[in-house]
Amino acid sequence: MQRGIVTGSVWITNKIDNLPKGAYLEVRLEPSGASLIAFDVLGSAQGEEVLIVTGSTAANHFSGLTPPIDALIVGSIDPVTESSSASGSTVATGTKESRSRASTSASAKS
Repeated sequence: MQRGIVTGSVWITNKIDNLPKGAYLEVRLEPSGASLIAFDVLGSAQGEEVLIVTGSTAANHFSGLTPPIDALIVGSIDPVTESSSASGSTVATGTKESRSRASTSASAKS
């Protein structure tokens, strides 16, 4: 798997018939800075940090057919930042779900 940031969309007017519904996005790979075109079925946005699989893993994801796809976005990486709480401990913040888990965990410790 590789980590990257979506840098733009690629518009294709003529394509083969057996491609699943999705979009082609240009992704800058981290940390190399190389770019590739990845197929996206998640609805990823420009600037979003994503996780990509390549090769047969990408093509074999689709049941019933094996489209000619060499790179597939399989996840969106949630941003996580750290901040200090009033008690001086470090608290990780990210998605609503991760914040909920963190507050539940902190409540259980007190």
